[in-house]
Amino acid sequence: MDNIRSGFAGIIGRPNVGKSTLMNALIGERIAITTAKPQTTRNRITGIKNVEGGQIIFVDTPGIHRARGKLNRSMVETALGTLGDMDVILYIVDASKKEDSRDAIIMDALSKASAPVILVINKIDLVRKEDLLVAIDELRGLYSFAEIVPLSALKNFNVDDLTRTVLPLLPEGTRFFPEDLITDASERFLAAEMIREKLMILTHEEIPYAAAVLIESFKEDEEKDIIRIKAVINVEKDSQKGIIIGKGGSMLKKIGADARLDMEKFFGTRIFLELFVRVMKNWSDDPNRLHEFGYL
Repeated sequence: MDNIRSGFAGIIGRPNVGKSTLMNALIGERIAITTAKPQTTRNRITGIKNVEGGQIIFVDTPGIHRARGKLNRSMVETALGTLGDMDVILYIVDASKKEDSRDAIIMDALSKASAPVILVINKIDLVRKEDLLVAIDELRGLYSFAEIVPLSALKNFNVDDLTRTVLPLLPEGTRFFPEDLITDASERFLAAEMIREKLMILTHEEIPYAAAVLIESFKEDEEKDIIRIKAVINVEKDSQKGIIIGKGGSMLKKIGADARLDMEKFFGTRIFLELFVRVMKNWSDDPNRLHEFGYL
């Protein structure tokens, strides 16, 4: 036995409170995609942090919201289903916004969880100190939190304090993962997410939510020091396909070029990326397609 503390810390909260930004700040790498749009995260994503005396496996989850449609319901079920598997729960809120009815869903789930809950108040750089103190007093009454940690994930302020707060709450044991691993997500999953991030940033309205990325092939050519990736962006309507392709293919080229740069930085090698767009009507309400795309 390593005689260390090791375990899982689940990150939950509403959409757009900064869960994925916090995950990346904690790990020190961009393993979770981030955009200004709500409901960017669709899957559980793990980030592995090794510290002196321990290993913390942070689990980023989709934002909890009142879901409509099979895809969104699956996302919320994924987030809520995480709670029972965690050794510590990190409930993250946005310091600049008031709690609302969506928090009732979260508070109900927390009341049924046995793990200690740390309240993480994010985006404190957006509020005045006196307003933050008032918010802390109000939030303190919502639940018997094990700890309260104010921070700014974007500014990387007080993030290390959160790590120091989580570690003593974990059970003693051995490391779950090798020390050189930062996530257990597959390379295919990470590549697909990088493409989807660029698609969400560059397109508008319903397009980001109607698209799913599937990696059809991922081949490493070690002799030529290149990874060849073929990916398909699946949408629900012909009009959405046209928008993603763009005039003369301009939008698809931009999505591909931006995603390729991120991939080359992350994988540390040259990337040859082929992108295609396919119409798959009503995929977000089709259990078979949701399973195929990794959402069920």
